[in-house]
Amino acid sequence: MNGIERTACVDPGAELGERVTVGAYAVIEPGTVIGDGSTIGHHAVICQGTVLGKENRVFPTAVIGGPPQDLKYAGEPTKLTAGDRNVFREAVTVSRGTVQGAGVTVIGDDNFFMACSHVAHDCRLGNGVIMSNGVLLAGHVLVEDKAYLCGLAAAHQFTTIGKNAYVGGMTRIVHDVPPFMITEGNPQKVRGVNLVGLRRAGFSEATIEALTEAYRLIWRARLPYRTALSEVEAQVGTCAEVAHLVQFLKAMESGINGRAQEAHRLLPR
Repeated sequence: MNGIERTACVDPGAELGERVTVGAYAVIEPGTVIGDGSTIGHHAVICQGTVLGKENRVFPTAVIGGPPQDLKYAGEPTKLTAGDRNVFREAVTVSRGTVQGAGVTVIGDDNFFMACSHVAHDCRLGNGVIMSNGVLLAGHVLVEDKAYLCGLAAAHQFTTIGKNAYVGGMTRIVHDVPPFMITEGNPQKVRGVNLVGLRRAGFSEATIEALTEAYRLIWRARLPYRTALSEVEAQVGTCAEVAHLVQFLKAMESGINGRAQEAHRLLPR
């Protein structure tokens, strides 16, 4: 049994699951799918091409799945897909994809988007990501699992933010953010290991010590970058997190991640 306020505008072409609540003056456009147990707040808008999983919470005035803010967008049918238990607070905006990108913006499960944050077209977010108030992601940004972005941080197009990373408030993200590290500032700089976040996430002290040693060698020991990376790689042992950090940095250097992708995107014909 759904609870839909009489002033809400729900298109007959929208597909609502069970126990969906829709607040006053909310708008749900055709071609949308909203999963079981989801809540759409008053004056929120769920735009065409949006698929929401189960138990999502969309707060008042949020606009989910709106048209891309891209001058090349010409009304092509594109999508936004989101998993389960995401929270979109007041005035959050999320754009669907573009045909020049993947055609879809993808959001995983259990993410928390605080008020006035923005996810642009063709972004891909994993699970358990937290975006504080006013955080802005430009197009084609990749955010790995359980990254934490503090207030008013802004990410340039095509950047990658690694898993369990902590990005300080008002940071200008123009390069990839390494996983498990604290990055902040303008220009951005790696400041240390995300000790508090890693402990809260249940990482062992042995893993944290291994990541701390990797940080020391790469960013503090004044070794040539490739020498430091080789030394860390030689000491990886059985620590999967250090191995992930090394592979991330190698991909970053080779252009597999991050801004280098911009040169390889499909150009309009």
